[in-house]
Amino acid sequence: MMSEFSLADHQYMARAIKLAKRGHYTTSPNPRVGCVIVKNDQIIGEGFHAKAGLGHAEVIAIKQAGKQCQGATAYVTLEPCSHFGRTPPCAEGVINAGITQVFVAMVDPNPQVSGRGIALLEKAGIKVNTGLLNSDALAINPGFIKLMTTGLPYVRCKLAASLDGKTAMASGQSKWITSKEARKDVQRLRAQSCAVLSGADSIITDNARMTVRFDELSERLIQGDESTLRQPVRVVIDSKNRLTPNLAFFSQDSSIILIRHTIENDYQWPHFVEQVCIPLVENSSHIDLTALLTFLAKRGLNDILIESGHTLAGAFIEQNLVDELILYQAPKLMGADGQSLMTMPSINLLEQAKELVFSDVSLVGSDIRITAKLMNNQ
Repeated sequence: MMSEFSLADHQYMARAIKLAKRGHYTTSPNPRVGCVIVKNDQIIGEGFHAKAGLGHAEVIAIKQAGKQCQGATAYVTLEPCSHFGRTPPCAEGVINAGITQVFVAMVDPNPQVSGRGIALLEKAGIKVNTGLLNSDALAINPGFIKLMTTGLPYVRCKLAASLDGKTAMASGQSKWITSKEARKDVQRLRAQSCAVLSGADSIITDNARMTVRFDELSERLIQGDESTLRQPVRVVIDSKNRLTPNLAFFSQDSSIILIRHTIENDYQWPHFVEQVCIPLVENSSHIDLTALLTFLAKRGLNDILIESGHTLAGAFIEQNLVDELILYQAPKLMGADGQSLMTMPSINLLEQAKELVFSDVSLVGSDIRITAKLMNNQ
């Protein structure tokens, strides 16, 4: 453990953080990790994890550096793994490469393996320094960290509304409240998520597909080749079995999970559709949302984006199951009869109001995008 880090240390770890972010849209459910190897004040190797099953950041950096690794220093955003998975342990790779010092931004959040990689390195005589740019490392892997520490995924809820807080006219008309630029920005949110979650009402009313339209994204996502791109799993709560295979939602071949209470029809679903039964809340006709998130977490889906109507969004927020709210607010006034942003029936007193902390406020096209963390999950 080292209490002070040099300017050069900060610069090399900042480079590792930047490399880790290059896997932002492709690594999930694996963590985003970057690695930089330095010798004689020169970077001799660097790498990042691009996709589950492909090489880890340390392995790629070590391969690039080759024999120069002898006596070198490595800067890694996450503690090197100590177990065999789809790839060998990175800690052993670091040891075998002859690296003599390692800077680790954050310790593995998995309580079952936390510190084991560091212990392996130290046992081999490697000096390990932890905590350099720790907050930056934490910020790039909220889903992975929350799943490992709580057993639940990190949940974002995306909403779009007029300036007076309406999501649709009284008739249900809602296309389009927000600008083209805001709608493109939503594709970015989908692309970074393991799963997109909605309700049957939204799918039926909007005849929505809920897929990522990669051609609408304004930033370059492909790091390497197109095989790293993937559609998020589409999860729909359809407890009353109202969806049918002829909807546009089922026209694209990518994984779909239909959440039921009971399965009451014998439709011939496409091969990529799975039906899963989740229990109802006791004395209720509503799916148990905590049980649903627990199920998704067990599937390794650690970063969830909710895109739904006001009732389902309100239910998730009311039950303290949302970590982050993203609101696109358009410069329109839609009147008192428009549909409200969300419905939270049990909120009757000001003391019960949900408190948020703004983390970002930006202009996206003609709209305001507000990103806020919900205090209940802090």
